[in-house]
Amino acid sequence: MADLARLTQIIEPEAATLGLDLVRVIMTGSEAGDGELALQIMAEDPATGQLLIDQCAALSRAVSARIDEAEESGEELIEGNYHLEVSSPGIDRPLTRPKDFANWAGHETKIALTEKIDGQRNIRGKLIGIEGGTVTIEDRQAKQYSVPLDTIHSAKLILTDALIAATKPIDTSGADEIFEEEEKADD
Repeated sequence: MADLARLTQIIEPEAATLGLDLVRVIMTGSEAGDGELALQIMAEDPATGQLLIDQCAALSRAVSARIDEAEESGEELIEGNYHLEVSSPGIDRPLTRPKDFANWAGHETKIALTEKIDGQRNIRGKLIGIEGGTVTIEDRQAKQYSVPLDTIHSAKLILTDALIAATKPIDTSGADEIFEEEEKADD
């Protein structure tokens, strides 16, 4: 079993030191020992909403060092073997923080709830926003659902043309050089 609250306490300052915002910390895989565990960290550069490869690598190194340090001092944060995954939230990102629900208002969203609200456990529609801890979403029939933030099991953006247009492109400088070098290597 992993202590996600404690891991987040360790990871968040490392992300902040690098100028990054922590989006999500989860364990994936089976904790029953029949599969490989992964500690998945999603972070973003607040200026771009994304994470470049160098930023992923820097955060991975910093977090690995801090977890090793904590475990060497006798703290068991994750039982058994695991691997570390650091990534950007991506364009169809999960919505995990109140500011995500505010920043991405107007975009199509899918929300899974811990309990039914108006007979629905899953709601897909236009994210209206968040106010006072309540998220509002409007489905395709123009019905609005007001959902307490603490009843949301998971939420993510749906890939649409509008979302693509609203997303800031990552820095692609140097991509042409990489492609050309790969072509030369094939000759």
